[in-house]
Amino acid sequence: MIVYDLGCPEGHVFEAWFKDSATFEKQARQGKVACPTCGATKVTRGPQATNVATGVSREKSAKAAEQQAEMRAALKELRKAVETNCDYVGDRFADEARKIHHGEAESRGIYGETTPEEAKALDDEGVPIARIPWIEREDA
Repeated sequence: MIVYDLGCPEGHVFEAWFKDSATFEKQARQGKVACPTCGATKVTRGPQATNVATGVSREKSAKAAEQQAEMRAALKELRKAVETNCDYVGDRFADEARKIHHGEAESRGIYGETTPEEAKALDDEGVPIARIPWIEREDA
């Protein structure tokens, strides 16, 4: 894994992790790397410091890998709970969330997809929503 300092045309600076430099180049070229602040997909790499490997780094790396595995397991369980207990409404999520919020539809847990703009509009309207990092199923 490699971490890059990235920047967008608006001057926002952020970090992102990639398998290797070729993966970054490919994703950036395809517009798949976006600024988390403004959503711009035209990003550039900042200067990188040389990484000197030490025994401490390996220990930290092993602990980080363990923590990542634990987080993935927790996110898998969260996905299972959501899919078991909530109704999937697909790309109608924003409309259905508004209906539930205004009492026009049955109050229940729902999940689905929405654009960042729709999610911001829901938030601005006071409609309670949460974004969940969705771990893909390994059996798919």
